[in-house]
Amino acid sequence: QVKVVESGGGLVQPGGSLRLSCAVSRGIFNIYTLAWYREVPGIKRELVADVTPDGSTHYADSVKGRFTISKASAENTMYLEMNNVKPEDTAVYFCEADSGPPNNFGYRGQGTQVTVSF
Repeated sequence: QVKVVESGGGLVQPGGSLRLSCAVSRGIFNIYTLAWYREVPGIKRELVADVTPDGSTHYADSVKGRFTISKASAENTMYLEMNNVKPEDTAVYFCEADSGPPNNFGYRGQGTQVTVSF
């Protein structure tokens, strides 16, 4: 069974830092595009950042220069380092693994809440 499990969410003050982790099954870790999405219930879903199998990264404009996505192959774990967080970063963050075409298999974790507030 494919595993995609997030951890590391919580409450952080504006300007602070937080690191999210996503444990991914070894069988797909290096061959799927891995991504962080965030959702504000009833409002929007946003691609925060992703990393392709060849290591290319992409970021939403709203987080460029503040967030960093990375992979630790030895641990089959993906990370999202969040710095200088803002209240508008408050959301449920989901880790997703996507095979891309032609099969377009996708797996999603259960989500982890990040709240930015004093």
